[in-house]
Amino acid sequence: MYHTPVMITESIHGLAIKPSGLYVDVTYGGGGHSAAILDKLGQDGRLLAFDQDMDALDNLPDDNRLTFINQNFSYLTNFLRLYKALPVDGILADLGVSSHQLDAAERGFSTRSESVLDLRMNRKAELTARQVVNQYTQEELTRVFRDFGELPNSWRMALTLVEARQANEIVTTGDLKQSLLKFARKGQENKFYARVFQALRIEVNGELNALKSMLEQSIKCIKPGGRLVVISYHSLEDRLVKHFMRSGNFGDTQEKDFFGNVLSPFRLIDRKAIVPTEDEIQNNPRARSARLRIAERTDYEHIEK
Repeated sequence: MYHTPVMITESIHGLAIKPSGLYVDVTYGGGGHSAAILDKLGQDGRLLAFDQDMDALDNLPDDNRLTFINQNFSYLTNFLRLYKALPVDGILADLGVSSHQLDAAERGFSTRSESVLDLRMNRKAELTARQVVNQYTQEELTRVFRDFGELPNSWRMALTLVEARQANEIVTTGDLKQSLLKFARKGQENKFYARVFQALRIEVNGELNALKSMLEQSIKCIKPGGRLVVISYHSLEDRLVKHFMRSGNFGDTQEKDFFGNVLSPFRLIDRKAIVPTEDEIQNNPRARSARLRIAERTDYEHIEK
């Protein structure tokens, strides 16, 4: 299977789908969540799906209610306007790497596969992990590992890579792992390398900037009463989503009215993130780190007065 969708029942429930509604899946991937949305839609319903990975084209159903957009979701507003699909009743985002991308060794997403360092979601993009590792300065590598991997030895790791590449270019995932082996604590090697690859992947794909852009655009794209549903897989993503849904900004600065009511473009449906059940984790271990958050669009015109 291309990808086992995570928390599909909970996320589809969170969208509160109307049969004749207009919805967006900004991370189509294997099409699992999109298929579930289409199952809930009637003949008058409509779904637009984004995915920058060309491989996602192989999973498109023959359904005239679906419009597929082979682009990064940071272009959300432009394409919804192009397809006369504003405003929408709900947006779903399942962030992170698909099972297909992890299992395709040549893409370089898996820490367990030997391949050329790549990590591009969009294989037409120019920047690769190989370029980051071999061309970034020590200061730039430190930033990547510190900010996107939250790794404690970021400066030393960066220095080690700079020294290692002077002897031989770091070409493969195996080269990278071997260069940083001394930083991996015994028994926690997989966890360490997962954070290294996460940091490089976020840098290569500009993931956090794209997420911020999509969230900010969702304010004007979702109609009052519509839903925003986001599944994230690490604390950097989840923190952005939580703060944005709670206050409408990424600093979590809450504006209040005269009576102390929080003025935000969204209202949280659940105060805490929803996590996978033990049964789901047992059947799909890659769901283990997932966090689902759901918010409803408020009357923004009233807030801005």
